[in-house]
Amino acid sequence: MNHVHQIEFQSPIGIVEITGTDKAIRSILFSEKSDVTMPLSPDSPQVLKDCQQQLEEYFQGQRMDFTFACESAGTEFQQRVWTALTDVPYAETVSYGAIAKAVGSEKAVRAVGNANSKNKLSIVVPCHRIIGANGKLTGYAGTLPRKEWLLRHEKACSENQSV
Repeated sequence: MNHVHQIEFQSPIGIVEITGTDKAIRSILFSEKSDVTMPLSPDSPQVLKDCQQQLEEYFQGQRMDFTFACESAGTEFQQRVWTALTDVPYAETVSYGAIAKAVGSEKAVRAVGNANSKNKLSIVVPCHRIIGANGKLTGYAGTLPRKEWLLRHEKACSENQSV
């Protein structure tokens, strides 16, 4: 059987809730809770353990990509957008327009923004790397201060790795 499991852990920018089955992660979302109420347990599926460990490594500046299994439910267009997001390199940003062009719908900038907002795999599907055409930070379901923190974090880690 494929039960749904949920855990939480404290990150530098708030509590992260991870939801998944025995085989794949379905969501990684920031919570506005003040305390972790569902920590990782010895019975948690391995994929949740791997996800938490890899996210902790990301926050420590030791990981730039992820290897655990993920699954997302969405329309064909949303899936294309989410796939395009994973092509945006670590510590770099692109505009919503660039993603629209990458998915073959150059004029669908708003639809890209909408698909971006429906992404449930924060950080792993890096919607935080998408910015406005004017270079400004715009919408992020995890809050703009978190988006700004993630981008600064990746830039600093990337600069440290290239030294």
